[in-house]
Amino acid sequence: MNRFNVVMTAPRLAEPAVALLEQAGCAIHYTQPYPSSAVLVELAARVQADAILARQGQVDAAVIAASPRLRIVARHGVGMDEVDLAAAAARGVLVTRAPGSNTTAVAEHTMALILALVKNLRAFSVAVGGGGWRGGATQCGDVAGLRLGLIGYGVIGRAVARLAGAFAMRVIVFDPALGDGEAVEHARSLAALAGSSDVLSVHCPLTPATSGLVDAGVLAAMPAGGYVVNTARGGIVDEAALLAALDAGSLAGAALDVFAVEPPPADHPLRSHPRVLVTPHVAGVTPGSLVAMGVMAAECIVAALTGGTVPADRIVVARP
Repeated sequence: MNRFNVVMTAPRLAEPAVALLEQAGCAIHYTQPYPSSAVLVELAARVQADAILARQGQVDAAVIAASPRLRIVARHGVGMDEVDLAAAAARGVLVTRAPGSNTTAVAEHTMALILALVKNLRAFSVAVGGGGWRGGATQCGDVAGLRLGLIGYGVIGRAVARLAGAFAMRVIVFDPALGDGEAVEHARSLAALAGSSDVLSVHCPLTPATSGLVDAGVLAAMPAGGYVVNTARGGIVDEAALLAALDAGSLAGAALDVFAVEPPPADHPLRSHPRVLVTPHVAGVTPGSLVAMGVMAAECIVAALTGGTVPADRIVVARP
């Protein structure tokens, strides 16, 4: 007999996480990818959800209110922009996340995108696939010596910096929360960082303060021929401004793992732009990170529902 019902906002969960939940008496109710609020409201109400394991789709106020039994929303990952934290706090619902669970995966993906952009791998692959080959002027770029500007210097930003150092890139950071004692080159402002960056990479959370942070002014401050990489959240980069900068030729290229609306519309111009490399929000989706994210979220759910202790560093909204 199942004691608890857990709504999983995705079609699958890593087996070690499933085992943890089932051993604690939880029944897991899956959804299709990126379920709408209406779908989640109906499911949470119908099964009387005790917990929501949030991976894809918005867990808004209506979803949080759908089941009076709801005690925890556990994020399958780190970013919290998909959960209405104010609504959770108002209803006394615990909210957790899985810090550090996908740090290495996202940092690796970021570095892979930087290498692909600078080495012009997409264009070369398309050209060769179409029957072409190299010409007398064909060349790819040098990564060593490029200036990498990091917007945000949390755990993922630091991991990217370490990898970039192995490629002899010069790392510069803009993060208002960074202390003076950090042994890293600081930019005094975002505009100063942009002006000093051959590659500008985003590693901050999406909040009201960072929404649209990388706007037309920031992009215009970058040196001609620069690159923009975003593996954080789509809403941080102004997509219209990015498209304009690419079309104007002031940027050489961009790599996006995230969009403001996901999945983006089929006709979104950045999906097929010749100088944009796009991946489907998979930077943190590797076998290792999926297990880590799932297990950490499951541990929080089991602790919250069975009277255990939730690790303090995973709590985003505490229960009163």
